[in-house]
Amino acid sequence: MRNPRNDTASVKAKKQAVDGPVRRCILSGDREVRDGLIRLALSPDGEVLPDVRAKAPGRGAWIGVTRAELEASGGKLKGALSRAFKTGDIRIPEDLGARIAEQLQRATLDRLGLEFKAGNVAIGGDRIQEAGRSGRLHLLLHASDAGEDGARKLAQAWRVGLDEEGSGRKGLTLPIPRTILSLALGRENVVHAGLTDAKAAARTREALDRWLHFIGPDSNPRPCETLSQGASALPSEASDDERQTEGL
Repeated sequence: MRNPRNDTASVKAKKQAVDGPVRRCILSGDREVRDGLIRLALSPDGEVLPDVRAKAPGRGAWIGVTRAELEASGGKLKGALSRAFKTGDIRIPEDLGARIAEQLQRATLDRLGLEFKAGNVAIGGDRIQEAGRSGRLHLLLHASDAGEDGARKLAQAWRVGLDEEGSGRKGLTLPIPRTILSLALGRENVVHAGLTDAKAAARTREALDRWLHFIGPDSNPRPCETLSQGASALPSEASDDERQTEGL
């Protein structure tokens, strides 16, 4: 699996440390822990549909490739699916990759929302800095249009709390703007979020890794050292009042 550019352990190393059912990717042949793969299911009328939560009844097929690899697989995909479902009467939607990406994003944001409701997520610059400096921060996330200064300050607080100054540890910039992150948490103008519980961070990271792996390197989160140029990003010449709305 491709590893997102971030400061945490690799996806593959983490998978090896986690017990669980193992499944085989029908395209690559690689065997991975089931929770790191994506399940495809067959509808009653023969349409192949994503089942990222692995809840649909019946036989399933598992993939561990990126969206680009999936969409470039051509006829190999249909043959692999026919063998997995034991029928040639299947229909693959042209937007299967987009549907999978959408479900993975929703699963990740739903997980983040659940952790927020459980009190495991800090938002707002002051709260995240406090959690970071006290050593209670386990995962730091930024919207794609977060400003450079705010992200840097929070990362610095995190490193101080872990006694890792100079380590280069920083948060992960998500491939979604603040509008989407805010909606997921049910709050206004959420630019940064910090997981303050280790198990909650692991659960969130699992969903996040699977999403980031599938959407591939072209959609990989940008390092926080550069200001995002997204549609909602604040320009570098923004006023101090505008920058305060970033949450830090």
